[in-house]
Amino acid sequence: MDEWRWMSAADLGRGIGAGGIDPVELTEVYLDAIDSHKYRDRIYARVTAKRARAEARAASDRARAGTRKSLLDGVPISWKDLFDTAGVATESGSALLAGRTPDRDARVLATATAFGLVCLGKTHMSELAFSGIGINPVTATPPNRHDPALVPGGSSSGAAASVAFGLAAAGIGSDTGGSVRLPSAWNDLVGLKTTSGRLSLDGVVPLCPSFDTIGPLCRTVEDAALLTALMEDGTAPDLRHADLKGCRLAALETAVLDNLRDAPRAAYLAALDRLRAAGATIEKLAVPEIKEALSTAPVVFAGEAYGLWRDQIEGAPDKMFSEIRDRFRGGRDFSAPEFAAAWQKIHKARAIWAERAAGFDAVLSPTAPILPPNAERMLADQDYYKAENLLALQNTRVGNMMGLSALTLPTGTPSCGLMLMGKPLGEEALLRVGAAAEKALA
Repeated sequence: MDEWRWMSAADLGRGIGAGGIDPVELTEVYLDAIDSHKYRDRIYARVTAKRARAEARAASDRARAGTRKSLLDGVPISWKDLFDTAGVATESGSALLAGRTPDRDARVLATATAFGLVCLGKTHMSELAFSGIGINPVTATPPNRHDPALVPGGSSSGAAASVAFGLAAAGIGSDTGGSVRLPSAWNDLVGLKTTSGRLSLDGVVPLCPSFDTIGPLCRTVEDAALLTALMEDGTAPDLRHADLKGCRLAALETAVLDNLRDAPRAAYLAALDRLRAAGATIEKLAVPEIKEALSTAPVVFAGEAYGLWRDQIEGAPDKMFSEIRDRFRGGRDFSAPEFAAAWQKIHKARAIWAERAAGFDAVLSPTAPILPPNAERMLADQDYYKAENLLALQNTRVGNMMGLSALTLPTGTPSCGLMLMGKPLGEEALLRVGAAAEKALA
């Protein structure tokens, strides 16, 4: 039964439906693997074994009775520690929120539970979700699947590690500037950033509500589609006949090729060749106008984040990881006129992007221009930490700043992802293109 840990969520669900997998046995396989794993406490902040077993028993009963609630009914997954869980601490990776215990589930968790997903527990994350690197000396830093000395990517670091190490069938994370896609890419997973506003943030500890989004980290595009549909009580797109023939794709040249290092560059170019071989037409796309909008990131991200968290941070600043605290404080000196002007630039750039990208099925880029750095070096060298953190998010934040849906896929080169950006609220179309690209890259 150990092979179940490495199956996609959809295949596990099909196995349950066919009677070959029992949700109770499946959940015990995961719980045993978690408890015995040497990185357990670096990946999971809290394991909800009692809840998982109760939900698995109910799923098993439904499977026997032929009353399953969804394809994924009985499949165990993890949740980032910023999703409220009734009666279980939700601390968003910060000592500022130590002991914070909500009395109800976040809406997306409640909806997913209603469709039969089993909650294994809460995964570690960057403090208050404000880092793409994934280092958290306050709680724990999850390992990278390729080398535990490397950073995992963040802020949904534990979510990625839980799947990469076979300790969950999928993980649910959040993405404000790249926090689903970056750890997915650095751990060779699929990660979907949904459009802002698509999935409810009710019961989710905020960072920047103007940019905060929810998305799955998983093994396949099919899993991403199914999990997203369940969290919004919707219908997943049919991906069975996804094909790149006739697809018109754009290879973005603005910003995302800056500082691109050798391994991500080679992986990206090889991925483009495989997409062309599968029938896609790929054209170069330059949108220089977005550079001015991207330059406003410190104003709109740090400004909003510090506005939300100022009182808690300044009430106990020594409780925070200094790099995260200082990044929040970077927003305190921006004025309201500067904040408003920054948003005007973003809205202008979004309109230009929509016009330029309108004729393409997706816009492509490397998910990250760099490989995951060494964690110890990051902690020892403040300038290196700041530089690598900004580089890590260089490409993913394009999707957030332009208000897009975005997907990262493994390329076959370790820790090198291919990002596909779709239209706002265009997840279904993006997932169909992604499913076809996934086949080409396999």
